Amino acid sequence: MSAKQFEITAGLRLEKGGFLKSPVVAYHTYGDPSNPVVWVCHALTANSDVFDWWAGLFGPDAPFNPDDHYIVCANVLGSCYGTTGPLTESPGTGGYYFHDFPEITIRDMVAAHEALRQHLNIEKIHLLVGGSLGGQQALEWAILQPKLIDHLALIATNARHSAWGIAFNESQRMAIEADSTWYRRYPEAGDAGMRAARAIALLSYRHYGTYAEAQTDPEPVLDNYKAVSYQQYQGEKLSRRFNAFSYYRLSQAMDTHHVGRGRDTVEAVLGRIEARTLVVGISTDVLFPVPEQQYLARHIPGAEFREIHSIYGHDGFLVETDKLGDLLDDFLRGSQLQSSALKSLFAA
Repeated sequence: MSAKQFEITAGLRLEKGGFLKSPVVAYHTYGDPSNPVVWVCHALTANSDVFDWWAGLFGPDAPFNPDDHYIVCANVLGSCYGTTGPLTESPGTGGYYFHDFPEITIRDMVAAHEALRQHLNIEKIHLLVGGSLGGQQALEWAILQPKLIDHLALIATNARHSAWGIAFNESQRMAIEADSTWYRRYPEAGDAGMRAARAIALLSYRHYGTYAEAQTDPEPVLDNYKAVSYQQYQGEKLSRRFNAFSYYRLSQAMDTHHVGRGRDTVEAVLGRIEARTLVVGISTDVLFPVPEQQYLARHIPGAEFREIHSIYGHDGFLVETDKLGDLLDDFLRGSQLQSSALKSLFAA
């Protein structure tokens, strides 16, 4: 299924001062709009086809399917999967934005989601779910629109992007900048740098145990190490589907994430969330370590915290779909039981 497109005809004023004239948002919907709405916010290099990248959790035979839910996923601003980004034509210039694409923030991404929600005439989101950068978007939206969302699932994410996470992102941007082609204006500029950046990123997405189990050479060797081939493969794999311009801008957007910025203390802002909330951490996550999710659960009113034990590190939220599906099912069933109990109490 190809993505649909929605144009924000009024334009979009950006938090850091830029303005996008008539930006386009690419999105997928699945199922009947009369069903409960499940809105998915995707992570850094994913797209709006959630059935493709989160299969096992979303799909025709998955826990979240189009027979029982109306599923929506929108591609983020700055990406390269149909939403306006650096390789989109810049209005009035006849060419791509390239490096001139303005810096964006998580809140800008949410503003685009909100415009799409209004376009789709969605008045209530039954479940808003996101992992990593997707969780950052979901958290911001739940703060901005506390009465819009009934249930919120925040997976492997945080209230503000950590110094550790920002350092990883800056290391990746430095790799892109070190590519001698990066400052040229053509679509493949910075590609070798992006491949190196992705190899850096994989070290934060996975875990020591992941590499020990899957990339250890079975016999002593002097070259052709499995871990070397794996890092090169991951860089080349991303190169086939992404570009350095989007990668650079999206990493900058992640760095801006801080729910307290311009508002109040982080604790006070988290206290504004009204959605019934599940927070999930991955035991081996070194990029968004479990204490960050425990912090969210402590300060979001009534939030539940659950931990998934996995050898896959941060990427566990994409891999451990059976475990995550069970947690989400228990969470939503618990909400139904709670609602039924309250109805019985008031009826009595």
